[in-house]
Amino acid sequence: MILGVHHATFLCRDLARSRAFYEGVLGLHSDPARPQMSFDGVWYNLAHGQQIHLMQLPDPGAGLTRPAHGGRDRHVAFVVSNLADLKHALEAAAITCRMSQSGRRALFCHDPDQNALEFIEAMA
Repeated sequence: MILGVHHATFLCRDLARSRAFYEGVLGLHSDPARPQMSFDGVWYNLAHGQQIHLMQLPDPGAGLTRPAHGGRDRHVAFVVSNLADLKHALEAAAITCRMSQSGRRALFCHDPDQNALEFIEAMA
């Protein structure tokens, strides 16, 4: 039985560029206790023991065309406290984002390596 999500992993070509997005735009803080691996990367701790792991490795799907709307592609959905603040931060960083087509309080964007991300506003 699945109990939750431990971590989501995203491949990146340029770790510095990806860190600028995940830290500078999304406001995450790296975990300095990341274990040494044979490739560069970074871990971000989220609530409830969940993590995001960036791995600087070649993308086996490079060259494929991704759908413009992340909701029509494989993606990970994250809960955020304030969708309007996130939308403002994405737009200020010139990151294209689209509201959910279902009418839910959610938006989609792509990270610098075209990984689709969904953000859903937490219910009060």
